[in-house]
Amino acid sequence: MRQSNLLLTTLREAPAEAETASHGLLLRAGYIRQLAAGIYSYLPLGRRVLHKLENIVREEMDKAGAQEVLLPAMQPAELWQESGRFGVYGRELITLQDRHDREFVLGPTHEEVITTLVRNEINSYRKLPVTLYQIQTKFRDERRPRSGLMRGREFLMKDAYSFDNGWESLDQSYQTMFNAYHRIFERCGLIFRAVEADSGAIGGEGGSHEFMALADIGEDTVAACTACNYAANLEQAESAKTSEQVVKVVADLPAMEKFHTPDLRSIEQLTTVGLQSQEIIKTLIYSGGGKVFAVLVRGDHEVNEIKVKKAVGAEEIKLVDYEAVQSTAGTESGFIGPVGLLIPLLVDAELAAMAHGVAGAGEVDYHLRYVVPGRDFSLDQVGDFRNVEEGDSCPRCGTGQLKFHLGIEIGHVFKLGTKYSEKLGARYLDPSGKNTDMIMGCYGIGISRLLAAVVEQNHDDHGISWPAALAPFQVHILLMSVKDEVQRTAAENLYTVLSKQGLEVLLDDRDERPGVKFKDAELIGLPFTVVIGKGAAEGQVELIERKVLTKESMGLEEAILRIRQG
Repeated sequence: MRQSNLLLTTLREAPAEAETASHGLLLRAGYIRQLAAGIYSYLPLGRRVLHKLENIVREEMDKAGAQEVLLPAMQPAELWQESGRFGVYGRELITLQDRHDREFVLGPTHEEVITTLVRNEINSYRKLPVTLYQIQTKFRDERRPRSGLMRGREFLMKDAYSFDNGWESLDQSYQTMFNAYHRIFERCGLIFRAVEADSGAIGGEGGSHEFMALADIGEDTVAACTACNYAANLEQAESAKTSEQVVKVVADLPAMEKFHTPDLRSIEQLTTVGLQSQEIIKTLIYSGGGKVFAVLVRGDHEVNEIKVKKAVGAEEIKLVDYEAVQSTAGTESGFIGPVGLLIPLLVDAELAAMAHGVAGAGEVDYHLRYVVPGRDFSLDQVGDFRNVEEGDSCPRCGTGQLKFHLGIEIGHVFKLGTKYSEKLGARYLDPSGKNTDMIMGCYGIGISRLLAAVVEQNHDDHGISWPAALAPFQVHILLMSVKDEVQRTAAENLYTVLSKQGLEVLLDDRDERPGVKFKDAELIGLPFTVVIGKGAAEGQVELIERKVLTKESMGLEEAILRIRQG
């Protein structure tokens, strides 16, 4: 490709809306352009990278035995109502009506559609297992689209779905996809971790893993063990439990004692009078699933609402308002305590292990000291209800400590079980002739987000530095003077030779100053740049390797050999 013919405009500065390195660089280097908030056009360079990503994904999906399909983006809303997800997704669903006033959804994902398709095509165990996948544009009405391709309203995704005739078969399908994802992300040159995760709105019965590209701008926190392979996102992460081994001897502990704490409501305020946050009992009142309940954690810990939702079996929970606090606890927020509280208590395991602590007295401006868990309030519902903290013991090996990393979610795999097949009637006849629900899994990769994640891990102050497998072109030839016949001939000959050898080459044949060409080349980020300048008369060129920006003078043949060796 000749750069004079390429639709490419570079920008010297990142636009004001660019929030991350990848966002700014992809705009500056002419890979993408914003049409509306969260909606982007891909220019030729960006589309070429997407093609490379799609090809890697297709190759690995096909190698794993999955079959490619293409499903409608426009989905009947009644399918989502039938599965029960229409209300769960809520305003993130982009809906529309056709001329007959029938309601449709622009698909954010395709569990309902694929389950309906398989329900109508497969009815015997002999045709199972099967895994189907597609690469398609998805739509989600994000409340606040941000960070360029990281969180958009329209994005490219690979979604796959497995259908099995039992849980053991699903385990095999899941592991096959899990392994394929490792190969995909390794081929993309990413530093990543597979972490235990919450299934969110996709749901399911058998757990899930997220694949996280480690990056400083990541929206998700990953807790990973320093000694073993355990890793989980913050919503799912656990620490080694100690409360089950604790046997309290409470006979010698003093009775509770009320003391005056005027206007001392928060943990931070209580620490100003000599109390330690870890000795304070934090009591928060929630509602969810038609119930009102309290969650108790230590003052130095934070409630993990995902874990609480699972414990109470609710799709959503929320802190109750001022009036509800008054009617439930008989006091104001900041002075609530578990003693005498007549609602269910969900007690975090670390708090249950405390010998005694300080809690609200249920009376404005007063707290209680020497409050003993199990003596002064019930420990009927003890569990893991808090966010882990850096330095906590690993729940898997018990010897390592948890360390936090920021990550960008680039893939997610789920064991769905019968969540969709049962509701949508995807059944098969087993060997005994019994109608049985199919066991499902689903597996997603955000391909456009993956593009941005690669840039986050592969850039410097000068621009992007693409891994060889994803670069839109492999070689950038810079012709320093288009008016110099020797240089022009050398550049054309090199362009022809490399192209015939199967390499993808971009020839900068523009009538521009050398400084402009160098800056654009560094910004675009192709693996190799060959500079054709004054040395062309002696058969000499300069070879620049983008990752290290080293420049070496050498003969043409040596440059070609170096490029082919990668």
